[in-house]
Amino acid sequence: MKFAISYSTPHCGVDPDAIAAFARHAEACGFEALYVPEHVVLYRGAKLGPWEIPTSLPYADPLDTLTFVAAATRRLLLGTAVLLLPYHHPVTLAKRLATVDLLSGGRMRLLTVGVGALPGEARAMGVDFATRGRRADEAIDVLRLLWAGGEEGVSYSGEFFAFEDLCSFPKPLGDAGLPIHVGGSSDAAARRAGRRGEGYFPGGRLDAAERAAQWELVRSSAAEAGRDPDALEYTRWGAIDMTHERAEELAAAGVTRLVVSPASIDLDEQREEMSDFARRFGLSGDGSS
Repeated sequence: MKFAISYSTPHCGVDPDAIAAFARHAEACGFEALYVPEHVVLYRGAKLGPWEIPTSLPYADPLDTLTFVAAATRRLLLGTAVLLLPYHHPVTLAKRLATVDLLSGGRMRLLTVGVGALPGEARAMGVDFATRGRRADEAIDVLRLLWAGGEEGVSYSGEFFAFEDLCSFPKPLGDAGLPIHVGGSSDAAARRAGRRGEGYFPGGRLDAAERAAQWELVRSSAAEAGRDPDALEYTRWGAIDMTHERAEELAAAGVTRLVVSPASIDLDEQREEMSDFARRFGLSGDGSS
């Protein structure tokens, strides 16, 4: 089991000193990675389930934030949970992601993408909410094509994107494409993860039986696509005060990575929460930062 931490700018703020201190302490504690969320824009009346999202929440740009985190750390992997893929043009995104990976020494390795749940956000970005899933599928294919292409260029013709003989440089470190994990709790997201992803990171409020059915759908979709289901990573949210027994239950269900979030918004209390978690689960850091 791997353990990562989430830094939510809408709840913890965008003070650069606090972000850097949080990331350095997470690294010192031995957490594998730091994840950040995304919303491009908010608007009055936007809801996630029954919860209306306050319009003043400071969702910082995830890739810019992770570039800053990379400069403040040395080992911590960089993750998104989730990057709203339909709202990014994949030609531009391929270069941005490759640049972050290159400048961070190959740490942009936990990219998790989703399709978004706010119709008004899609409208603001000029995206048809009803087709955002198909757009995301194409975007994944375009990203991989551009990362794999050489000086001779690559071409693509799809429903949403089309180009001829494009060359995208720099490449991710090692000239290989980046892993792409798929987030979301719908059946469509589970199928996308199996068919196109290196891993699955569901959210939402589902019971254990529904979670198990989703993970089985990921695995069966991978097998149907001629991919190895056992090669897929399975990431889930966890509580920072979770017990060993709960972690073992999740591991038995196939989970390979847990991402926890601090309960407090106070930096000193966050540091203690991280240190306590690291001690309880025997993470490899020394806890000093």
